[in-house]
Amino acid sequence: MDQKSDTFEFVVTDEYEGYRIDKLISELVESVSRTYIKKLIDDKKVLCNGKPVKASFSLSENDVIQVEIPPVEVPEIVPQDIPLDILYEDDDVIVVNKPKDMVVHPAAGHYKDTLVNAIMFHCKDNLSGINGVMRPGIVHRIDKDTTGSVIICKNDFAHNSIADQLKEHSINRVYHAICYGIIDEDEGFVDAPIGRSQNDRKKMAVVKSGGKEAYTHYRVLKRFPEDKFTYIECKLKTGRTHQIRVHMAHIGHPLLGDEVYAQGRSSKFKLQGQCLHAKTLGFVHPRTNEYIETDAPLPQYFSHLLDVLK
Repeated sequence: MDQKSDTFEFVVTDEYEGYRIDKLISELVESVSRTYIKKLIDDKKVLCNGKPVKASFSLSENDVIQVEIPPVEVPEIVPQDIPLDILYEDDDVIVVNKPKDMVVHPAAGHYKDTLVNAIMFHCKDNLSGINGVMRPGIVHRIDKDTTGSVIICKNDFAHNSIADQLKEHSINRVYHAICYGIIDEDEGFVDAPIGRSQNDRKKMAVVKSGGKEAYTHYRVLKRFPEDKFTYIECKLKTGRTHQIRVHMAHIGHPLLGDEVYAQGRSSKFKLQGQCLHAKTLGFVHPRTNEYIETDAPLPQYFSHLLDVLK
């Protein structure tokens, strides 16, 4: 059955006199982004007093705005025979060592070559469905250029158990990273809430209000005074988006290769994204209640970089 478009109609009140039409819609229809609103306007899905207008159109009191939001088309996500580095697997869960340059799950404009495509091929129909057709089996994720351990759930029972452990912060997650500068103390922590950056909505940042609790413990593994880098281990208590990258940048030690949070820093090394690896993943097995811990070997680029720095 074909889905119908959602249509919204607003009458502009005096408080919105002089507003740009795209700004008003973004405030009144929170479910859509400013980018998508511009597309709707360009596609003439937004009318003011029955006529299409530009995004910069200035509103007057009593203007009537109509917004048509077409139904979302859910693309077909297909299994792909992509090799997997499997660290642990049984009938309930599978832990894989994700390589660099691989997105965990499909998203707009990127429906192939993800970890989900590979997992669908490997596990067939044995994946939890709690997160829908775009993210079967996925209960957490790591960034595209972060390597290392990701746990995937093969059924809803396992998914709910692992999700609860993530919520309770009981899963043991240890990352290795190389950051700019020499960290003097042998270990320390960053306890600072993280939210969307006010200056750049594509970035996360430590915020004074409105953020979510975020705690990162770090420990120095080796210092490289000549090159001014520090090799560290980070243990997460919480798992916010870009948490380690944001926290280390916040204390003046952004990650080597981080093109988002280490802007203005440069090095002689040509890297693809941040030097960050999810090394250890420990959890209580959903069915046996046994503690399971996996260790993902450092990727070749990371090991080579440590050898060069030595």
